[in-house]
Amino acid sequence: MITATAFFGDKERPFTLSDDMVAELEAKTETGIGVLYQRLLGHAFKLADLSEVIRLGLIGGGTNPEEADRLVSTYARNRPVAEVLPLATAILAARWLGADEVQADG
Repeated sequence: MITATAFFGDKERPFTLSDDMVAELEAKTETGIGVLYQRLLGHAFKLADLSEVIRLGLIGGGTNPEEADRLVSTYARNRPVAEVLPLATAILAARWLGADEVQADG
């Protein structure tokens, strides 16, 4: 299973980086998924990487794109990095390791 579930905004939500969402993430960040995951783990990421992982994870999990953008604008942008980084990392880790191996504390 590649879906992480975490509380985000006002309720528990599914986050899935499907193949299509990974392709979009790679295009948006101009970075391969492996390098992006390493950047997050090594704290060498760009701030925009975090919101893109969360936004595309929401869309992949079934949230419509407009709602995903609204949620990210409200609950991920202009927030302390320490609040957003664990969720973005958990979403990528679910795709990398499988959700059974990941605990999202978002």
